This record gives sequence, structure tokens and C-alpha cells, in this order.
Amino acid sequence: MKILVGYKRVVDYNVRIQVKPDGSGVVTEGVKQSANPFDEIALEEALRLREKGLAADVIVVGIGPADLTPHLRNGLAMGANRAIHVVSAGAVQPLTAARVLLKLVEREQPGLVILGKQAIDDDNNQTGQMLAALWGRPQATFASRVEVSGDVARVTREVDAGLEVLEIDLPAVITTDLRLNEPRFIKLPDIMKAKSKPIETIELAALGVESGDYLRATATAPPPRRQKGVMVKDVPELVAALKAKGLL
Repeated sequence: MKILVGYKRVVDYNVRIQVKPDGSGVVTEGVKQSANPFDEIALEEALRLREKGLAADVIVVGIGPADLTPHLRNGLAMGANRAIHVVSAGAVQPLTAARVLLKLVEREQPGLVILGKQAIDDDNNQTGQMLAALWGRPQATFASRVEVSGDVARVTREVDAGLEVLEIDLPAVITTDLRLNEPRFIKLPDIMKAKSKPIETIELAALGVESGDYLRATATAPPPRRQKGVMVKDVPELVAALKAKGLL
């Protein structure tokens, strides 16, 4: 079985985001970028399934500009067998990403597609669901545990009321939650081995997918600054202060 894993590059979660002076977006020039944390979890789960003998080939897919190669090498260093780089100069929105992945699914015929439940840059949480709909295959989102047996996957997913267990037929789409696993540490020998692993480059247009701007951000603004706290002497003074602000 092949497993296809989405592997998006985002601004590192430790970086303090700065809004551009003209409000047209956030500053990315000279800012550290790394793998989307949920995608690292997705790749780790695919590697664990391979180590259990349930898969033979793990393929990471990145959609982005020409300088995405080092990012994909990182995925190969984690343990992926090969990588596919779909080159796109502009920002790729969820529906476009789902259509790209569908083209690769039709070509590679994976038994499982594992994606992060969302990317931390746009927080859309849409690509996995859209891919499942376009592909016409089952989906299990927010996975905190995955068990594969034959042509069936048993997925424990996190929902508002607690945990829900689904059994889905493969091929299928699974999206990962934070508690599914802890991604492995990449060692220096693995980084060296990754240099010899193949990365296939495909232009977005060659897949027959148009990078349409279905959503458009009109302005970007930082959140309002927190107001300074106020010390109160007792409960009556606290209640009075809350009433004065219209909170009670």
C-alpha cells in the first residue's frame, strides 16, 4: 500500500507574526519557516504504519514555490520514500490543494491519504474534507488513533462530546489531531540519506489545475492590544468594575 501525505511549509509556530505596514498580509521575508505541525504528525503516522508492515511506500507532497526543495528534504529525512513538489508561485487555497491532491491520487493510487487537520497559517481545516468529497471516498477527521487491518481503518477521533470511533473502508482520507503521536527527531545520518532520495517536480498547470483565487483577503490587522489589568480590593469592588464595563 502507498500512503500519500500532505506536507505544507508554514511560518514556524515559535515566530511572533508581524502584520505588513500596508495591511496586505503578514511578513514572511526573512522569517523562519518549517513544516506545519499537523503535517509532521501525519507523516509520523504514515511512517509508523509502514514500520508495522502495513505500507510499502510513503510519499510526501508539497505545493509551493521553487524554493520548497529543502522543506521536502526534511520530510525525506524523517523517513518518507520519495517526494512530489507541485510548483506554484502564488498562494494555494484549500480547494486548489484538494484538486492537486486528487490528480496525484489518481496517478499514484494510494490506499490512504493522511493530512494534517489544518495548517497553522490559515486554519481553514478544509483540504482533507474537500479531497474526500472530490475523490468520492470515506474520510475520518481529527484522528487521535489509527489502526489499519486489511482494507479497513479504525479511527478514533476527537469530537466535542469526547471520542468517536469510526470504521472506514480504504482507500480513504484521514486528518490528524495533535494527540495522535509525537513526531520523531531527525538525526544527521537521516539528513544525509535524504539527499539521495528522489523529488519529482511538477508544474501546477501540467496537472490541469487552475490556481483560482476563490477567497480574497481584503485586509490584515493585528489583534487589539490587551488592556492593563486593574487591582481590586474585594468582591464588591470587582462586581462594580465589571458592571461599569457592561460585563454584568
